[in-house]
Amino acid sequence: MVDVSGIGSWPGTEVREALTVVRDLLVPLDAADGVRGLPYLPELPARGPGADLIGRTAGLLVDLAVDLQPAGWRLVDRPGRDAARTAALWREDLDTLAEVFDGYAGPLKVTVAGPYTLAASLWLPRGDRCVIDPGAVRDVAESLGEGIRGLLQTVARAVPGAALTLQVDEPSLPAVLSGALPTASGYGRLPAVDPVDALPVLTGVLAAAGGRPTVIHCCAAYPPLPLLRRSGASALSVDTSLLTPRGWEGIAVAVEDGLRLAAGCVPTSGEAGDGPSLAASLARSWSDLGMPSARLAELTVTPSCGLAGLSPALAVARQRLAIDVARRLADRAQA
Repeated sequence: MVDVSGIGSWPGTEVREALTVVRDLLVPLDAADGVRGLPYLPELPARGPGADLIGRTAGLLVDLAVDLQPAGWRLVDRPGRDAARTAALWREDLDTLAEVFDGYAGPLKVTVAGPYTLAASLWLPRGDRCVIDPGAVRDVAESLGEGIRGLLQTVARAVPGAALTLQVDEPSLPAVLSGALPTASGYGRLPAVDPVDALPVLTGVLAAAGGRPTVIHCCAAYPPLPLLRRSGASALSVDTSLLTPRGWEGIAVAVEDGLRLAAGCVPTSGEAGDGPSLAASLARSWSDLGMPSARLAELTVTPSCGLAGLSPALAVARQRLAIDVARRLADRAQA
């Protein structure tokens, strides 16, 4: 069964409209055709602070407060107006989700920032990035895990028939591991984090899903696949157009280990191409790994990244294109 989904972000400011579009595009897909839709709770960063990936995820932290400063989100002693605004946005999203998906039974995905992307974007009170302090990273990761557990429980109550999947976004992880993050002054670089130290942090946050399927998403050109494979995720979500031959070899190892590939094969910028060419390109890369065409049915098709930077019409078009690619891969798998 080829799944088809999105990464999470969506254009516009009306969550009801976004949820309705996602529902209408992905829920009606007929599994009898070999394609299953994986709808998701969209994030709408155009609504402003607290609706972005970092602010939204920081709003889930338990016993850690944040507020918004010129440099970005900062850990503080007590929550203020920024935290209240983020909480209000979450309430709106979850209340609307319950209404739009009333009576729904099927898969449903929710997305949060991963611990290292969050720690790389949060600032300590003294002015350094949180990621520079291993103790602070552990605190953020543990707090995030508690927040994730609470979020999933709330979503499960809002949509009782949903089979939940947790997606953890880690776009900053490669920079954290390579020592590419700038210091507060901008004149230096923060020390690299050892993957050995990063692994338990990632596994701990993913474990907060409580046995539900988990996806770890990294759309960087060189995702740290050995680390991601060992993180405990059920699936890896990457931009397949950026994968090098060595990257594809890493994907092959992951698939043989039982992980599912969420193939971000539909471009989110520039010319998108068409369904036949995108499906043929992905199938060719799959075949080059020595994978039989029947195992194309194990893929999830997504856009390469979030769709918030597009117009609403173009976002719908790219999501429809992902559906078309998934159908063509399902046909190849059944041939």
